[in-house]
Amino acid sequence: MIHKEGKATILISLIVLFALNALTRWLAPELIWLQNVVLAISVVLLVIVLQFFRNPAITVTTGDNLVISPTDGKVVVIEEVEEPEYFKGKRLQVSVFMSPFNVHVNRNPIGGIVKYFKYHPGLYLVAWHPKSSTENERTTTVIQKPNGTEILFRQIAGALAKRIVWYVKEGQPVKQAEEMGFIKFGSRVDIYLPLDAKVKVGLNQKVKGGRSILAEFN
Repeated sequence: MIHKEGKATILISLIVLFALNALTRWLAPELIWLQNVVLAISVVLLVIVLQFFRNPAITVTTGDNLVISPTDGKVVVIEEVEEPEYFKGKRLQVSVFMSPFNVHVNRNPIGGIVKYFKYHPGLYLVAWHPKSSTENERTTTVIQKPNGTEILFRQIAGALAKRIVWYVKEGQPVKQAEEMGFIKFGSRVDIYLPLDAKVKVGLNQKVKGGRSILAEFN
């Protein structure tokens, strides 16, 4: 299944690739090899775009004491940091990097009420750059559980990601593992946990959005 965020991009890609192939045939009708090369490249590019916007059906993992991965990707950061925007204190940061080949649907790591949301315009540093969390285009979302526990997570644009999409707003009740947004063409998501949370993943471990357990907490 193709995600709704990809429909316009796929249509534009089809139009451009069709025009490119038609132009090649018109300008070089005798160069069959060139026409075949352009056609092959077009097919590869279209397949890449289609797989990027895929949205497979999944069976989600849920649990009141669980923090679920908000996206597919690889764990690139696990460390205690200072979170300056909302908590203004120490938290455990777990970051998941998405390559262009991962599913880019973003999901709520916990269920509860959206207590805080803010969009930040910014730069497009590579997603693994140390300053990407504070200087890149990003969103910050805080979800509060009924018991008061709060989890903060950020959608962060990367060098290729030029558009962040979100479907949440402050005061909105959300369900764990349901879609909350989408980032186009590769990036990362940072999750900030209470210091007493028990992290259940390791560095460089591959995780699945809505299914993999990142941490447990009380």
